[in-house]
Amino acid sequence: MASNVFTITDVSFSFGCNKIFDGLSLQIPEGQVTTLIGANGSGKTTLFNLMCKNLRPAAGTVFLRGANVADLRLRDFAKLVAIVHQNNTAPYDLTVEQLVAYGRFPHQPQGPLSLASATERAKVRAEDEHMVAWAIDVCDLSEVACRTVASLSGGQRQRVWIAMALAQGSKVLLLDEPTTYLDVKFQLDILRLVRRLNEEFGITVVMVLHDINQALRYSDRIVALADGAIACQGAPEEVVDADLIERVYDVRLDVVQVQGRPFIMAV
Repeated sequence: MASNVFTITDVSFSFGCNKIFDGLSLQIPEGQVTTLIGANGSGKTTLFNLMCKNLRPAAGTVFLRGANVADLRLRDFAKLVAIVHQNNTAPYDLTVEQLVAYGRFPHQPQGPLSLASATERAKVRAEDEHMVAWAIDVCDLSEVACRTVASLSGGQRQRVWIAMALAQGSKVLLLDEPTTYLDVKFQLDILRLVRRLNEEFGITVVMVLHDINQALRYSDRIVALADGAIACQGAPEEVVDADLIERVYDVRLDVVQVQGRPFIMAV
């Protein structure tokens, strides 16, 4: 049986008087692409931020491989989980290579550098250079590595942020709406990259997507939220039908099969 990366147990959370979750429980399995879907206000972004350690539940616990996320230091958490948020900015003169290198920050020696031996510093530098070069190559950024991030297209910039996350060397990647604001070609580029990261490098991916059909096509597992509760979870072909779509999005749409996967006729 596959182990779980995240185990969310009886979590409650509110914004002021607005209760988002009340006793929500969920497991995110290792080695899969899991996508959170749901209408605006369903709680998917809040759930994402709870897993990111950006929010702390009022009750219940978010576990990362058995450890309470709330108890993990940010540096230790960053060694285990890499995050790409929806909106990111970088100084206008920062190059691609420089930005990707920031992903190595969690692995830098703590305390005065004088306490680290020359051998230790050299080992860290070699590992940093290797991971940065690997992330740039995997994200197909080698030809623009010396260019400034500001000079790139939106699709290229998104791959730079993913490359920075990969440079952390974490085996879990969290993506918040990674295709938002991108043309369809670049959306597909990002989603195909996500599949490659999972299938070729064994990275567990959890992402939030607004496009239902993209979520169904590129995910191993869907978690659908409605009104702060789990409406369904499982393989898309096993759990998605017209009744679910109506429950989650409050609209009745036809669901057909395309290449063995459900496809929503959203027209």
